[in-house]
Amino acid sequence: MANPLLSVENLTISFGGIVAVRDFSIAVEPGTIHALIGPNGAGKSTTFNCISRLYKPNAGRIIFDGQEITHLPSSAMAGLGIARSFQNLELFNELTVLENMLIGAHVHCGGSFGDRLAAHPPAVMREIDAIIERTGLAPYRETKARNLDFGHQKLLELARALAIKPRLLLLDEPAAGLRNREIAALDTLLTDLARKEGLTIIIVEHVMALVMSISDRVTVLNFGTKIAEGTPAEVKGNTAVIEAYLGKEVALHG
Repeated sequence: MANPLLSVENLTISFGGIVAVRDFSIAVEPGTIHALIGPNGAGKSTTFNCISRLYKPNAGRIIFDGQEITHLPSSAMAGLGIARSFQNLELFNELTVLENMLIGAHVHCGGSFGDRLAAHPPAVMREIDAIIERTGLAPYRETKARNLDFGHQKLLELARALAIKPRLLLLDEPAAGLRNREIAALDTLLTDLARKEGLTIIIVEHVMALVMSISDRVTVLNFGTKIAEGTPAEVKGNTAVIEAYLGKEVALHG
């Protein structure tokens, strides 16, 4: 087994005396898709916010590619190769799809962002156009983000994260707002990114058909505590997981 690209060790974080995540550990192997699932309020997005350094945990360590990043600022994450999308959209609504993408690529471009918008370096533009095409956003290249429907805004967040050229991609509910056809395309895209290109992906998602289709490993949180971990088949058959979360999904898709 390869050394984990990401290790979270005994992570604990509290807000106002309420423990959101307690003694949580996870090891994510390179080139795999690792899903983090559980009921609303289970601590999944809080864990993402700790990994991406938006929150400071009360205890525990976060190690990326052998380097402890627990105390690094969030601004350092893109340079390390960690990118993420958000459950609540974090787009530049008055900028076009292309301009939002250029912000994502900016970490690799150098110079001022204004210069990059004006210069449109050919190599950068080719990479960005390929991502726009790949994520189904080509018809909206010059459309302002605020004029996209919610599903396409979610795809833009994913596309912008890919423009960073990450080694680790954190996706917070990327299928929210997508139609069945778009979810199927997302399935293919994420699978190709991991299997063919070696990208490591951690996904928080409530669309269980997507989770069970693409994931190598699944970790289940409930009330901030890990209650199960394993392959999709192992997790799907776990009694504690069915009782806490998957009862309806297993009944529908089992």
